[in-house]
Amino acid sequence: MISIKKLQVFSSIARHGNLTAAAAELYLSKAAVSQALSELEQQLAAPLFDRVHPRLKLNAQGKLLQPLADEVLSRVMDIEQLFQQQQLQGQLGVGASQTIGNYLLPALLTSVAPGQVRVSIENTYSLCQQLLQFELDLALIEGDNPFAELAVTPWLQDEMILVAPPQHPLAKVAVLDYCMLEQQAWVLREMHSGSRSQFNQLLAPKLTKIGPITELTALEAIMAAVEAGLGLTFISSHAAASRLAQGRLVRLTLPDIFTRQLSLVWHKQKYHSALARAFIQRCQQYYR
Repeated sequence: MISIKKLQVFSSIARHGNLTAAAAELYLSKAAVSQALSELEQQLAAPLFDRVHPRLKLNAQGKLLQPLADEVLSRVMDIEQLFQQQQLQGQLGVGASQTIGNYLLPALLTSVAPGQVRVSIENTYSLCQQLLQFELDLALIEGDNPFAELAVTPWLQDEMILVAPPQHPLAKVAVLDYCMLEQQAWVLREMHSGSRSQFNQLLAPKLTKIGPITELTALEAIMAAVEAGLGLTFISSHAAASRLAQGRLVRLTLPDIFTRQLSLVWHKQKYHSALARAFIQRCQQYYR
């Protein structure tokens, strides 16, 4: 019979890609972790990792086992929670794209105990790739999910707005015509980010010409660059709210209102532990 310990070792190695990190996470020696993995592979009569020094990379058999091992371990924890009647235990891997991670996620984290959530703030595409590899339990994204293996559920509506420094000539225009934007400089996120996708899908098609683009990977850096006069940006109203209130940026009025869907996403084969279910419920209720 396969032991829980061996599944824990397998799951940890799959997440970290090496024995040393798995040993540290499980408070075991590296030799004990290596032995447990070897015994598991012998029991299953199949190697689970490709040895690509210095890393261990899941092979086809390992990828088949990963969601099953993850579910077994989560269900064991749920059983312990059910009968111990104590605070939800375990750790949750949560991903968030930048707008959500910087401006919405902190309030959601108050629903879990300190240290229970491991947060990854990346662009949408990177988060979806981590979900595919079961490196995260769930993610909050602002872009489109390109992978059929992931389940998506709508979360919040967000508004994308055009902002400029207060001294910009267009700040004096009541309602802009799109032709006024055709030779403007832009400060935008990188490709595969949710904000850049929204610019490409919503605003760019309305412009016959797009001026020079400065790409930055952090929203705060983008807004600082706009304040400094490097260009306009198309950004979430959540991200810009503080600077707009302080008068450091101004919103330019466009003929149309642009909204986008923020979403919760996870792997379709991912079992949700009690902690994950509680966090998802918090997300769905908090901003109603």
